[in-house]
Amino acid sequence: MEVTTRVLVAGIGNIFFGDDGFGPEVVRQMMSRPEGTAGLPDGVRLVDYGIRGMHLAYDLLDGVDALVIVDALPGDGEPGTITVLHVGPEDLGEGEFDAHGMNPVAVLGSLEALGGTLPPTYVVGCTPADLEEGMGLSAPVAAAVPVAADTVRSLLVERVFANQSDPSKQGG
Repeated sequence: MEVTTRVLVAGIGNIFFGDDGFGPEVVRQMMSRPEGTAGLPDGVRLVDYGIRGMHLAYDLLDGVDALVIVDALPGDGEPGTITVLHVGPEDLGEGEFDAHGMNPVAVLGSLEALGGTLPPTYVVGCTPADLEEGMGLSAPVAAAVPVAADTVRSLLVERVFANQSDPSKQGG
């Protein structure tokens, strides 16, 4: 019997704060590509969570084998720079959980208290140019959306699903 790996690709961010809407836009574009999800391995679920942190927490409690978060990732890089991070429990600091908002650190950090565990987690982030109130992505961040979508696809194939194609690398 073949077991399908369950992976959640979560676009998070607030579309009403400029480049913070990056994650939802990447997921939206991945879902609307001509090939749709056909180019993705079986078991991948794409969801635009926006700022619904509680929804993401509950979906993680249902159980996934891996999580890929797509989000704006403030930093020192040039706007539009894509960064991939592997996140473990030791990387999570304290964050205040808000049932009506989205603080990824708080959502992921709350899993244990809610009876779950953090799955292998990756972040595909983009350095924002503008996080001020207003709709629409800045030009460099909009240009990074297809790059991020391709990065998510590559990440799934090269890291998350790499062991599925080689039975000797799969666990018992």
